[in-house]
Amino acid sequence: MRKDIERLPEKGGEGIILPENASRRKFLSYVGLAASVVTASSLLTSCDKDDDDNNNGVNLGSGDIGVLNYAYALEQLEAAFYTQVIASQFTGITASEVALLTDIRDHEVAHREFFKAALAGNAIGSLEVDFSSINFSSRTSVLNTAKAFEDLGVSAYNGAGKLITTKAYLELAGKIVSVEARHAAYIRDLISNGSFADSTVVNAQGLDLAKSPSEVLATAATFLKTKVNASNLPTT
Repeated sequence: MRKDIERLPEKGGEGIILPENASRRKFLSYVGLAASVVTASSLLTSCDKDDDDNNNGVNLGSGDIGVLNYAYALEQLEAAFYTQVIASQFTGITASEVALLTDIRDHEVAHREFFKAALAGNAIGSLEVDFSSINFSSRTSVLNTAKAFEDLGVSAYNGAGKLITTKAYLELAGKIVSVEARHAAYIRDLISNGSFADSTVVNAQGLDLAKSPSEVLATAATFLKTKVNASNLPTT
């Protein structure tokens, strides 16, 4: 086992991978998330993930499994990004920024591991990322990318909510998207104070924007070497 991670015990599984330096407060929050994993996993045990299509990329599957794999793919991307941000910190980063960006990393890792555990044998494999367009030593490059990821994540969950048929999954998605929105607000204010809820993310009705899986994955594909096939996802 790597020295920088530890496993949070989980019923019937190997455990959820957490950063070694997670605080007690974070640890207790992950325990609650782990309990949700057990519940969600029990609902998925009788389902089968659609086969991968080698020609068209990794097939997310259909129905609720497909939607959860869609969220899992996005959380893999975000977790990988913030892990790199903390591992190779940008020039001039402050202690406060390190602390809060580390919190975000830990949240994204927890989200990723939640979906992996909940999906169990129905989960897609690990996706290969491509961060070659990001200059991790540049504050501007890192924060602009973080803004893009967080705004994308919020709009993705908002757009996928209507596709979920199982109430328990919808409730969990609502809890996760609210955390993603907190991330987005923090990152946006780091770039430009007061921009956390401007018209580019909140419409005239005071509602966060929503995007379809096809729109979201078209943007995410810029940062993925692995091709993702969402053709079997529900559309309504």
